[in-house]
Amino acid sequence: MIQAVLVMNTQGKPRLAKFYDFQPVEKQQELIRSVFSVICSRAENVSDFVDTESIFGQDTRLVYKHFATLYFAVVFDSSENELAMLDLIQVFVETLDKCFKNVCELDVVFNYSKIHTVLDEIVFGGQVLEVSSTEVMKAIEEISKLETTSNAINLVPKSVSGWGTR
Repeated sequence: MIQAVLVMNTQGKPRLAKFYDFQPVEKQQELIRSVFSVICSRAENVSDFVDTESIFGQDTRLVYKHFATLYFAVVFDSSENELAMLDLIQVFVETLDKCFKNVCELDVVFNYSKIHTVLDEIVFGGQVLEVSSTEVMKAIEEISKLETTSNAINLVPKSVSGWGTR
């Protein structure tokens, strides 16, 4: 099971933190700091796989990938495959690139809800739902259409639409 998905900038500021098992906010912040300290202390020529038993408890692993000014990290247990988790990060980043045309840190900061929607289409409740960037984009486009339709309906005055009349 996936325990957490983290996106941090190169200064260690969390831009996205999604924990799939309950952690108090203080514990979440401590875990984010610990993960960042492990990631930033590693040389660039070593693997992106880290044993995190000292941080998250027994039988946990961390996979991360560095893209531009962001670190994308996934914390998971032994029921998940390390290479599959690395591929999951790639799918997440590819999907964000499709949404934002070369995603950057500001896209993550200013489009927080859309980033969460993308992540929820890929991982939900700590389980992987979809690994195809194309399929995730189809779902995101459908959600956008529904939001647009919903917003358009809300803009029509009730007296014109017939809603709210007896």
